[in-house]
Amino acid sequence: MSSLQKIISPRIILLLLFFIVLIPFLPLLISRHWNWWEAWLYAMIYIMSFVISRVLVARRYPDLIAERAHYMQQENIKSWDKLLVLFLGLGGVLVMLVSGLDALFGWSSAFSLPLKILSILILLAGYALSSYAMIENRFFAGTVRIQTDRGQKVVSSGPYRRVRHPGYAGALLANLATPLFLDSSWALLPTVFTMILFVIRTALEDAFLQNELEGYRDYARRVRYRLLPGVW
Repeated sequence: MSSLQKIISPRIILLLLFFIVLIPFLPLLISRHWNWWEAWLYAMIYIMSFVISRVLVARRYPDLIAERAHYMQQENIKSWDKLLVLFLGLGGVLVMLVSGLDALFGWSSAFSLPLKILSILILLAGYALSSYAMIENRFFAGTVRIQTDRGQKVVSSGPYRRVRHPGYAGALLANLATPLFLDSSWALLPTVFTMILFVIRTALEDAFLQNELEGYRDYARRVRYRLLPGVW
């Protein structure tokens, strides 16, 4: 049996169908506005970002793909992270749900074309940064834990030279841009909720790593900022 066959399971297939197929197309499915080009483009960018990043990671760190395939199944996941992951997932679904309802009932006025162009550039930058962080970091797991089974160590190359949590920084950019590109002022509410959760998770994970991961405290002294250089 190949390593890929070992990873693929009914659970993984269902998760992929939900998060990588259903969620990005949710605004279209709810609104039934099949000529909504922004929603089509958003879904395509979302899916292609996932596929390209995982292909590149699989070539470099196939064991990371296996680690992420066992999402939420490891025994030493921090209890607070299990709760945060649940609410982050809910926040992401709500952004898509509200965007679709907004388009269906016409709650929001359309944003200007220059703002949409800016938002798509921010969206692409966010996905690129998160993907770069994953490709560079062999220990880029989906949950917060010390991966003693995989010999986890501090990663300080690539985007980790600038900020300590570039994956979260990219996620924040992508989250901020999504409701703007999808013309939904109301979707900004769950977006702000989700972004606050990302900041909380960053703070908790950073404190946890400084206390538990050898060498991380020294790394934090060298790379001062968690998410945004010059700010925090």
